[in-house]
Amino acid sequence: MNREKTLTLFIALFILGASFLGYTPTYFPVMGLMITNVKSPIAETSKTAGSKTGEATADTLLGLIANGDASIEKAAINGGITKIMTVKYKSYNILGVFARFTTIVTGE
Repeated sequence: MNREKTLTLFIALFILGASFLGYTPTYFPVMGLMITNVKSPIAETSKTAGSKTGEATADTLLGLIANGDASIEKAAINGGITKIMTVKYKSYNILGVFARFTTIVTGE
């Protein structure tokens, strides 16, 4: 096999392997093959959103390294919220290489 074919095969196998090993699923109602960028509600305890908003985020890279605290509790603390009224999320994923999940709470 010549050098060019070997390099092409290596790149193809690397991309295929990265797509399986690096698949970084996040919670979302719909998923795009290349990019996912959705926002959706999780829970509401009130018909209106509160005046304060807090966010908490967790990220992952190639599904190998994950870091962050995307809990509802952390989002409430970040927004100075003691009474939660709504909980929503944002989910972002690009090619299974990088993913970010953000929890958004509103309240008083």
